[in-house]
Amino acid sequence: MGNDSRPAVHEVDPGAATQRVRPPGAGEWKPSGKRLKPSAPPPPVPELEEKPEPGPGKKFPCRNCGAELNYSPGVQSLKCEYCGYVEEIPQSAEDVQELPFAEHWEKGMTTAEVLAGAEAETRCGGCGAIVELPANVSADLCPFCGSVLDNPIEAPQPMMRPGGVLPFAVDDDSARTRFGEWVRSRWLAPNEFKKIAKLGKLSGLYVPYWTYDSMTFTFYTGQRGEHYWVTVGSGKNRRRVRKTRWYPASGNVNHFFDDVLVCGSRSLPGGLVEDLEPWDLKNSVSYEPAYLSGFRAERYQVDATEGFATARKIMDEEILRLVKRRIGGDVQRVHSVSTQCTGITFKLLLLPVWLSAYQFHKKVFRVLINARTGEVQGERPWSIVKITLLVIAILAVLIPLGFYFAQNMQ
Repeated sequence: MGNDSRPAVHEVDPGAATQRVRPPGAGEWKPSGKRLKPSAPPPPVPELEEKPEPGPGKKFPCRNCGAELNYSPGVQSLKCEYCGYVEEIPQSAEDVQELPFAEHWEKGMTTAEVLAGAEAETRCGGCGAIVELPANVSADLCPFCGSVLDNPIEAPQPMMRPGGVLPFAVDDDSARTRFGEWVRSRWLAPNEFKKIAKLGKLSGLYVPYWTYDSMTFTFYTGQRGEHYWVTVGSGKNRRRVRKTRWYPASGNVNHFFDDVLVCGSRSLPGGLVEDLEPWDLKNSVSYEPAYLSGFRAERYQVDATEGFATARKIMDEEILRLVKRRIGGDVQRVHSVSTQCTGITFKLLLLPVWLSAYQFHKKVFRVLINARTGEVQGERPWSIVKITLLVIAILAVLIPLGFYFAQNMQ
């Protein structure tokens, strides 16, 4: 996903939804800045002090009974005071184990239900999206591609009850205004574009998202590189060359991930969905069927287990960044990273999007509007004629300028 929506490192209420912002990162070793002469022996590598990210008393759910476990820096295990379950905190890379997420998913599925306003569903024959329909609607257009829904209408499959919803803040009129501005700014699109992308096709849709919280314990090995300069050659060939000294580095990074966001839809273009971020998740409210009145709610096609696998990739990227920062120096090499996730929690959120789908030359194009911020992201056709004329105009300016400078340089 210019928007920054990475997870934050801070204490939060585990039951609250919070916005993801760029984390400040862990402390890092900073070199003195002095460069040694090539003949000098390498300096000793200082030991890095490892500091856990969460403050004392951070609470995590017990994997056995769901009660709260207390985490404090320096402890070697988390013990549940209610059922006696003990979860060991890894003390080395050899202690790292992959904890199963399936049990969390199975417990969460006990609240599966059919959402209000989605008492029926059908699969679109055009794009394959599963479209939720109210009980009294027998025919409709697919909000994802604009095709007529002509497949049989079936009873919907129950879905996990949402843990929260982010209500619509951008109304229909404001969305149309934003959409119109976006259409008019696509000046390299065909002239028919404005006629095809009718503003009346905007549909309000709640898109399913998973959010994940987790404490991570990471052990790493690698090398820290520090640049220095030497002078080589003589006379006209005398020059300065940059070289690098490498020192071994190893340690651990303890990091709390808060609200790692993963889209549960397969019907919307992934790139456009990511570009709608950030979301003001701190303003999420408890799910109530009334929020869905007048809007569509898509059923997730990516379940929580698959979503967690995506979340792990996001976490791994951030952990690698923190490891490199912890190693420090001018450049880093990371040889191994071992991570264990502990205290995993997740929830299903419904986030609001205005959607327009239209067809141009038998190809579907979609425009998405973040119904909280008004951010517009979309697909559009390109006019070959306009692009060709633009290239000709640019060449018409550059070629005479090239001849002018060539003559003056002689």
